[in-house]
Amino acid sequence: MSASELAALAGLLADETRAAFCLALLDGRAWTAGELARHARVAPSTASEHLGKLVSGGLLAEERQGRHRYVRLADERVAHLVEDLAAHRAPAPDARSRPRSLRAASASSAMARGRTCYDHLAGRLGIAIADAMTERGLLRQDTGFALTDQGVGWFDELGIALEATGRRPVARGCLDWTERRPHLAGVAGAALCRHALDAGWCVRIGSERAVKVTAAGEQALERALGIAAETVR
Repeated sequence: MSASELAALAGLLADETRAAFCLALLDGRAWTAGELARHARVAPSTASEHLGKLVSGGLLAEERQGRHRYVRLADERVAHLVEDLAAHRAPAPDARSRPRSLRAASASSAMARGRTCYDHLAGRLGIAIADAMTERGLLRQDTGFALTDQGVGWFDELGIALEATGRRPVARGCLDWTERRPHLAGVAGAALCRHALDAGWCVRIGSERAVKVTAAGEQALERALGIAAETVR
């Protein structure tokens, strides 16, 4: 990548509205232009202009169904880029970035406790899972993230298929922007997140990416990984 190409890529995320769109799309789902406009509190015409730049710049992919235009992050690499940039914020945020209401503070707390990062689990929940897997010899973090043979068997015992697609790694560390430590991404992270949501271990809450561990999820995580319930509450 040349300096001009890097500058152009950085410029796409340098706008607050476009950054807000990309952060919202870290939930891994497709949003309509109207939904993103309301989320960022901008006019539909403004949202359309910004989305056009993100799509042409390769950060977003779009699809149309009838009159509706849906957009999503182009791929996992874009999700990692956005999450990594979020992790590099200043360690002591200024007053402008602090929650301005009880509702905002509650949403921020919920995001830090557990959330989806594109298609895998993040926050304290994601870190607790990665740590527990490492302690039990299912995951190695000493030379990058890698599932052990025991870890592959653990997924198989839970009935979670690890279907490799393209060049995506089976396991990958993703820097958590709230915990400042890596959580599990890659094929394994996505499969585990999907299983957690499908099996009712976690449920999405609010309009953000936050997830909450259910009572059934607390029992399942303690049984499968020895994670104490209070750790994920």
